[in-house]
Amino acid sequence: MPPVVRGARCCRFGPIDVDFDDRVLVPRLWTLAQSRWAAELAAGAGPGPLLELCAGVGHIGLAAGVLADRDLVQVELDPVAAGYARANAERAGWGARVEVRIGRLEDAVGEDERFPLVIADPPYLPTGEIGRFPGDPRLAIDGGDDGLDVVRACLAVAGRHLEGGGGLLLQVAGPGQAEAVAALATPWLQADETRVVDDARAVLLLRQPG
Repeated sequence: MPPVVRGARCCRFGPIDVDFDDRVLVPRLWTLAQSRWAAELAAGAGPGPLLELCAGVGHIGLAAGVLADRDLVQVELDPVAAGYARANAERAGWGARVEVRIGRLEDAVGEDERFPLVIADPPYLPTGEIGRFPGDPRLAIDGGDDGLDVVRACLAVAGRHLEGGGGLLLQVAGPGQAEAVAALATPWLQADETRVVDDARAVLLLRQPG
C-alpha cells in the first residue's frame, strides 16, 4: 500500500482518530451515525467479522468495529485510501483485527465467505452532479448515470455474502435515493428501515430473510 504521509491531516471520529489527506474523500463527521447504528446491529448479530464495502480511509467501519468489539474486513478500490484504512486501524490498536483488501467489490470477497453485517458508503452521486464537489476524488463520489452503479454492486455482494437474517447498512443520497434503492429490493435483500439526516443524506438498512 502507498505511504500515507502526503499532507496528512487528522480528525476525531467517535472512538478513533482518523488520518487522511487531499487525495482521498475527507471523512464526514455525520457518518458516525452509521457507525453507531452498525454497532447497535452488531450487538444482536451472529458471530464473525463485519464487512465494509467502499471503505475509503476506513473510519465508518473501524469506528463500528471498535464500538461493537468486532473484527472487520474492509474492501476499497483506491490504494491510497486503503493505505489510510490500514494505518487508521493500526493507530486505533485494531490492526490485528482488521483485514484491508484492495480491489473491486465483486472480486474481493471469497465465494464461501459469510458475514453477519455489511456496511457500505458507496459513491452515490449521478455523474452529472459530481461537478458540484470539485474537491472530492471522482472515484469516491461518481455513482454512474443514475448514481446507483456501485450501490447495485453493494446489493449484489451483500446478497451473496450475508448470513441469513443479516443486514446491509447502506449510506444513500437522502430519502429519495433510499426509495429508489428500496425499489431494487429482491427476495434475498429487502429494505427494512431508513434513518434520514436531511434531503441529501440518509442511511438505509436492508435485511436478508433468515
